[in-house]
Amino acid sequence: MPFLRSISQRLQNRLSSKPIPTSTSATTFQSTSQSKNPNTMAAPIVLILGSGPRVGAAVSETFAANGYQVAVAARKGTNSKTENGVLSIKADFTHPESVATVFDAVKAEFGAAPGIVIYNAAALTPPSDKESALSIPAAKVTSDLNVNVVSPYVAAQEAIKGWATLPAHAKKTFIYTGNIQNEAVLPVPMMLNLGVGKAASAYWVGLADGAYSAQGYRFIYADERHPDGKFKGMALDGPAHGDFYAQLAKSTEGVPWHATFVKDKGYVSFK
Repeated sequence: MPFLRSISQRLQNRLSSKPIPTSTSATTFQSTSQSKNPNTMAAPIVLILGSGPRVGAAVSETFAANGYQVAVAARKGTNSKTENGVLSIKADFTHPESVATVFDAVKAEFGAAPGIVIYNAAALTPPSDKESALSIPAAKVTSDLNVNVVSPYVAAQEAIKGWATLPAHAKKTFIYTGNIQNEAVLPVPMMLNLGVGKAASAYWVGLADGAYSAQGYRFIYADERHPDGKFKGMALDGPAHGDFYAQLAKSTEGVPWHATFVKDKGYVSFK
């Protein structure tokens, strides 16, 4: 009847105009995920810890273009999603105890742990006395080593906790952005804290790669080089890192834990 149809239409209009209450991002995600078809395979998740304008930004863009759900954590994080759908998390890696909250934020937003974890943060402090390499204050050495060694170590601990909850077929790879300093001592005093950090992290990354191989977990120390194998230094190429890391996310077959690579070539051995 026209009268009943009119009442029905008014009720529908009222219901559609009534605001839906929201609370936290985790709750919002849960309600969204519950509405999805359970048979639909979710996109893989990558977490990038340390996202600068060169390597971090390029890696984030590459993984997003490859269909990943992307989360980045950095000092300038906003604890919100960017217009491109990237989850931006505020983090300070001089405080290793804060790393676990970054992983919690990723799981709260995307509903699962990241299968690919990339540690790209780094820190160094020049000597206060240019004539003395060991004039760097002990407090600064500690702070830089937290960024270069301890926080990535904690990130690796959190990664394996999350990997245990992922499907067997999911790729589980930890990538540490390294350089040649685990093999060569550069006579540059301002590189001291960075070199100590890279060398120390290379050791635990290599050990972890062997220790967890039976579970299918990979730990990679990625080291970009010039085509002749020399130190890349400040000539690091962001897109080259993005391409190589995306390759590693698909397959690490034939790639050792110390993965030296060259732009447009991928893994290249300089042994």
